[in-house]
Amino acid sequence: MKERRHARRLRKLKGGSITFGHVASIDCIIRDLSKTGAALEVASPVGIPDDFKLLIRSEMQTRDCRVVWRSVNRIGIRFVTD
Repeated sequence: MKERRHARRLRKLKGGSITFGHVASIDCIIRDLSKTGAALEVASPVGIPDDFKLLIRSEMQTRDCRVVWRSVNRIGIRFVTD
């Protein structure tokens, strides 16, 4: 499989929250992280929109994200910058 990442990802184990709409929030675990994206472990990717905000709890930082792939319990995201 061809590597398509733009930046090397480092394995992490951080708590996060996927937020969208006005009050919707889904807990996740950030499994790996780079300056351009991350892999998130979720109970189910069903219902998670293509665009959302990710709160990285340990850093109290929010990033705009776009889903690039989905599997049974993980999603790959890239950070969106304006």
